[in-house]
Amino acid sequence: MYTTHNLYVGASQNMLHTEDSSIDLVVTSPPYPMIEMWDEIMGKQNSKILTFLQTEPDSAFELMHEELDKVWQECFRVIKPGGFLCINIGDATRTINGNFKLYNNHSRISKACMDMGFIGLPNIIWRKQTNAPNKFMGSGMLPCGAYVTLEHEWILIFRKGEKREFKTSEAKLDRMKSSFFWEERNIWFSDIWEVKGTKQKLQINSSRERSAAFPFEIPYRLINMFSQKGDTVLDPFLGTGTTMQAAILLGRNSYGYEIDANFESIIRDNINAINIDSCNNFIKQRFDAHTDFVKSRIAQGKEVKHYNSVMNVAVMTKQEEEIEFNYLDGISLDAQSGEYSISYEEHSNMLETPSTIRLFANV
Repeated sequence: MYTTHNLYVGASQNMLHTEDSSIDLVVTSPPYPMIEMWDEIMGKQNSKILTFLQTEPDSAFELMHEELDKVWQECFRVIKPGGFLCINIGDATRTINGNFKLYNNHSRISKACMDMGFIGLPNIIWRKQTNAPNKFMGSGMLPCGAYVTLEHEWILIFRKGEKREFKTSEAKLDRMKSSFFWEERNIWFSDIWEVKGTKQKLQINSSRERSAAFPFEIPYRLINMFSQKGDTVLDPFLGTGTTMQAAILLGRNSYGYEIDANFESIIRDNINAINIDSCNNFIKQRFDAHTDFVKSRIAQGKEVKHYNSVMNVAVMTKQEEEIEFNYLDGISLDAQSGEYSISYEEHSNMLETPSTIRLFANV
């Protein structure tokens, strides 16, 4: 088993390197309209945005979203029928010319995507818990002038067309191999996620500082939930490469687009720095967490009726009986094309500690 991963530097309003109906899942977090740190990059897409920001902020908001609409339209083109689009977005608050206002990014994106033909599915509220308890907006303790602090973001979920079909016995088995555990489902498919945001401050050529909060856990969960091993995942706003790293760990192929050329070296450094032993220990910890769950349930006198003979572990449902985890075996880079190839063990023994295996190689 192996996967490939490709990074493209350029705007994702026109993803020339990606064919129609070739992507199973899009996971992304775009620049947030009306958040000041993104004004510059938004203004480069349409110069009118910076002009309108101080005079007609509602028009600037709409122009920003029109640029994002082009990306969502491209996503609709490249996603396979039955594939998914998952967008992490936060709403914005901003004071312009003395007027404080909320800008509803999530509802604007939802309407645009459904107008394009995506089917809207239940969303997830990501409660970030990154704000200090003494961080107030407005008049502090005085009434009639204080504002609610935004401590959540949205994960919007859409599907292109009807449900994906698994018609052959082989396709059904491949799907079952990518199943998740019963206790994972209970957490992942809740509509409120308590995941701590990850702050990143990056000095880009000493000219610009950009921060972001897109922790590994977010794409890791979404890729598990809405794709299976061997599928292809796309992130049109790749940033520092978090979605691609999650795809590598989970045995999915991936494409990533990043408009800021200064980020290419950061993304590649992050992938080159992947430690296979650490990845395999992460996979082993997932298995160990399940065995701890089983032991706890049995200790409470509760039943665990089914058995996964592939990994030699008890499971809650029949749908979990074919789950199989695959340790990473090696990472290589084609120096000419820039494509990464990841190889995996065919049948990993989860009852043993991952062995030390070869690390990164250039080919």
